[in-house]
Amino acid sequence: MSKTTQQTIDVIVWQACYTPNDTINLSHYKDYVLTMLFIKYISDIYKEKLQELEEKYSDNPQRIERSLQRERFKLSKDTTFEYVLQHKESEHLGEIINKVLEKIEINNPENLANIFSNLDFNNETLLGKTKKRNARLKHLLESFNNPKLDLRPSKLSHKNVLGDSYEYFLSHFANVMLKKEKTFFTPPSITTLLAQLLEPQEGDKIYDPTCGSGTLLIKTAQELTTANFRLYGQDTNAQTLALCKINMFFHNIYDTQLEWGDTLTHPLHVEDGKLKTFDIVLAHPPFSLDNWGAKDLKEDQYKRFERGMPPKSKGDYAFVLHMLATLNERGKMGIILPHGVLFRGASEGKIRKQLIDENLLDAVIGLPANLLFDTNIPTCILLFNKQKTTTNILFIDASHTFTKEKNQNILHKEHIHNIVETYKEKKESLHYAHYATLQEIQTNNYNLNIARYIETFEECQITPLEDTKKDIEHIEKELKQVQIQLAKLLEDYEVQRREN
Repeated sequence: MSKTTQQTIDVIVWQACYTPNDTINLSHYKDYVLTMLFIKYISDIYKEKLQELEEKYSDNPQRIERSLQRERFKLSKDTTFEYVLQHKESEHLGEIINKVLEKIEINNPENLANIFSNLDFNNETLLGKTKKRNARLKHLLESFNNPKLDLRPSKLSHKNVLGDSYEYFLSHFANVMLKKEKTFFTPPSITTLLAQLLEPQEGDKIYDPTCGSGTLLIKTAQELTTANFRLYGQDTNAQTLALCKINMFFHNIYDTQLEWGDTLTHPLHVEDGKLKTFDIVLAHPPFSLDNWGAKDLKEDQYKRFERGMPPKSKGDYAFVLHMLATLNERGKMGIILPHGVLFRGASEGKIRKQLIDENLLDAVIGLPANLLFDTNIPTCILLFNKQKTTTNILFIDASHTFTKEKNQNILHKEHIHNIVETYKEKKESLHYAHYATLQEIQTNNYNLNIARYIETFEECQITPLEDTKKDIEHIEKELKQVQIQLAKLLEDYEVQRREN
C-alpha cells in the first residue's frame, strides 16, 4: 500500500481550513485545524496499536488494556477521532469535542495536561452560532476522515513527515497573513541559520525563552545526530504554547519542559530559587516590546539587570540580559533583534558597552530586510559565547545576499552556508565580513552599526556607449519639447497680462 506523504497531508489540511461558501479568520481557525490533526494522529496510533494487541492477545482483554496504558498517549474508544466523527450530525458537536479533549487531558497528565484548555470548540464568537459552528466542525471532521489521510506510524512515508507538514502549514499560514498581524512563526531559513551557527552538542540543554511554535528549538535539535538532548521553553501565549507542544510530538521529540508565562516578569525555569542555566540559549523575541515589565523588575530577585535597566518602552536588551543570565559557563547564545540594538544610546548604550567589555559578544550578523513575516525591517543576529578566545568581534553584512520570492526575501542554502562558514572560520571578506578588534570598537564608542566596520559596495553597471548615445538623444528631444511648451506658456501668460 502507498504511504502517506507530506503532499497528501498538506492538501487535506488546507481543504479543512476552507469551508465551502464560508469565510473565517484563519489566525484563530488554524488552532482548531491543527488540534484536530493531532487528535487524528494519536487516534491512528491508538488504532494501530490496538489492532496489533488484539491479534496478539485476543483472548486476554486485561492484558491488552495493561499494554495500552503503557503507551505514550493513553486513549480509549470514546476519546478517539472516530468517536467524535460518529457525532458529526449532533446539534451539540462542539460540546462533545470539548468533553473528549478534556478526557484526553485527564488520561494523559504528563504529556497533555492543559494542552487543549484554551481552545473551545463551542466558541460562538470564533466559530459562529450553532448552525454555522456545527457546519464548520462537520466539514473539519469530514476533511480529516479522508481515507488518504492514514496517520498510522506504519503508513507514514518517514518519521518526521507530520512535523514537516506542520511546519509547512505554519509557514504558509504566516505568509498568507503577511504583515497583517503579529505571528509567532520564524521563517525556516532563519531558524536553520541560527541552529547551525550555535552548533549544538550531544547532551546539550537548549532553551528558548520566547519559544512560540517551537521551531527554533526543533531546528537546533535536528542539528544533532543523537536523541541525547533536552529542550526547554516558555511562552506568554497559552494557545501558542499548546501548538509548540504538538509540534514537538509531531517531530517525535518528547524530552521537553515547556512552560506558560511571561519570561521576563515570571521566569519558570528555576532551581533552588535561581534561574536554571543551559548550554545553548536562543530566541526570536518580540521586537522593541513596550511595557515589558521594567517598573516591576527594578529589584529583580534574579539580578538579571545589574548591567543596566533597559528602557521601559523597548524590551530588546531585557531579553538579552535574561538570556545571558540563563547561560552556563560554557554556553553559547543567539538572538534575532532589530538593528536599533546596535547603536541606540542611553541605557542601551551602557548595557552594550558592558557586554563588550566583559567579552561576551562574539559576532554581529546583518540580515536582509523583509525576511520575517510580520515586519519588513532589516534585522540582525547577535551571537554570544562564554568561551571566547579573543576580544575581537566578527561583523558579517549578509544584508544583500538573498533571493526575492513574491513578497518575501528568502535565505537559501548557499546564503546560509556562506554565513555559517564565515562565522566558524572568523574569516574576513571584502564588503562582507570584518573581524574587528576591541580597539576599533572602542574608537567607535561601542557603536556596533555594521556600516562602521564593513564598507558598503555596490558594483557599477557599465552601460554600452551606443546605449548612452541613444539615451542622450532621447533626453535632448524631450528637453526641446519642454522648452517649446514653456515658451508657449510664457507667451500665453504675457498675452493675458497685457489684456488685464
